[in-house]
Parts: sequence; structure tokens; C-alpha cells
Amino acid sequence: MAKYEPGHVHIERTALNSSDHSYDLKVDYEAFTDPREGRGIQFHMKGSIEGKPVDEAFFLPKDQVLPSFLMQLSRRAQAYLAPPKKFESLASPHRIYDWMFEDIRAKLDVKSGDPIKPEHLE
Repeated sequence: MAKYEPGHVHIERTALNSSDHSYDLKVDYEAFTDPREGRGIQFHMKGSIEGKPVDEAFFLPKDQVLPSFLMQLSRRAQAYLAPPKKFESLASPHRIYDWMFEDIRAKLDVKSGDPIKPEHLE
């Protein structure tokens, strides 16, 4: 199950077998201005993965958010799974992330060719 509304995504998955995993995650996001990094998106992922509570908050600056927000969410989710289980990319089959991408783009007024801070390339 996956639901989307601007600023909020809820995705739930039930394990299909013992080598699979379950999760119920809500991701809230909003435009935010960080004193050091400037404009960007503040994310808050909460819920559960394999029954373990999840509560992760993080900020991505404008020039980093669109190329990496799904990777960051997936990496943080992976930390809640014991090896050898692998958390699939949250983007997998969900069109809602296309909508999320467009919503973030609109919230930050991102345009092709916007500059990237050189320190973010290191």
C-alpha cells in the first residue's frame, strides 16, 4: 500500500516469506532554510521496519535533494535490517515518488541548470 499527498508519503509492505521484510513508513517533508546550508528539504521518516521503531530526521540542501533523497531514505531504512537482508530502493514500483520529486521541485523552485555548491561535489 502506498499513499501520497504533497508533503507526505505513507508506504507499507508485508513480508512475503521469511527472507523478506515488512515495513510501515511515513515520510513527511517540507521546505526549510538551514542557517549553514541554505534552502532545502527537511525529511522525517517514522514508523517501523521489521517491528523496530523508526524515527529519522534529516535535511538535504536544494542542490542535493533531488538527485539523492530516495537514496538517503533507502540507506537509512537499510540500517534497521539485519544482514543479509537488503532493503530495496523505496522508489522501486511506486509512482508516488515521481509525484514527490515534482512536489519537491516546486517547493524549492528547482530549475535545470541551477548551480551546485562545489563543496557538495567532494
